[in-house]
Amino acid sequence: MRILLHRADGVTEPWVRDFASVLPQAEVVLWQEGVPFAPCDYAVMWSPPAGLLKQLDGVKAIFVTGAGVDALLKFGDSLPPVPIIRLGDAGMAIQMAEYVAHAVLRYFRRFDEYERQARRGVWNPLPQFDKAQFTVGVMGMGMLGRRVLDALAHFGFPLRGWSRTQKEIEGVTCFAGEDGLDEFLRGTRVLVCMLPLTPDTTNLLARANLSKLPEGAYVVNVARGAHVAEPDLLTLIRAGHIAGATLDVFRNEPLPGPHPFWEEPRITITPHMSAMTLPGESVAQIAGKIGALERGEPVADVVDRARGY
Repeated sequence: MRILLHRADGVTEPWVRDFASVLPQAEVVLWQEGVPFAPCDYAVMWSPPAGLLKQLDGVKAIFVTGAGVDALLKFGDSLPPVPIIRLGDAGMAIQMAEYVAHAVLRYFRRFDEYERQARRGVWNPLPQFDKAQFTVGVMGMGMLGRRVLDALAHFGFPLRGWSRTQKEIEGVTCFAGEDGLDEFLRGTRVLVCMLPLTPDTTNLLARANLSKLPEGAYVVNVARGAHVAEPDLLTLIRAGHIAGATLDVFRNEPLPGPHPFWEEPRITITPHMSAMTLPGESVAQIAGKIGALERGEPVADVVDRARGY
């Protein structure tokens, strides 16, 4: 068995080591520009260069080393007609829950404002927000979104969720589709974006929708930068309609030095680290799914190309 591995960050050694441990019969082939090699049985990647696509002839499946698949699906019909399989969790859900819970609690307890006060040498206890009015709305209620909702439920926040199709989750007021979006937004104090990036969700958080959030709302984006119209978000923050934003993803990464987000104190920036891919957990999951495919068994997390996730 031959497995083609590509890592955009160039960090391949942990992956090679873990594959050798769990699939010792497999040869891991590292892709290099312009270096030909024999066909492989499986491919493991996330955001491949276009030059890699011609090396995918003959693969039985492509494994995506993340929950999002937009960086691969952008190649459309250039991809071979084989299953594309994303990671189900592999340690990402708990990381995402930690990140979002921290952001929500930081805003609820007004730590963002206390930080700004402290930098000015100001000692001023602020009134506590009413938790009953501090509704958290999660856009995208897949596996990661549900884990985030579970974490927030522990703190007693009113919870709501929005998704493409109707879902029922105990303790969560659920909305779906275009018909439910307005009501979802108008009652959400902290908006958490966890949507897959598709043509329908690109620029979904532009001025028209962001303006529907109540005055003093917050935005947390841990999905993809292209969900948010960045100039619109900045305008609404500067106008005071949105009180702050915590952003882990951006249209251009790394975020360019001259970007105005860097200069806005009400925007918290992190470098796309809300849920890091863990090699050991990921390789174990991929190896299990390869074993199932070799035995002719179904596997979970196969991507629906038409839906984009």
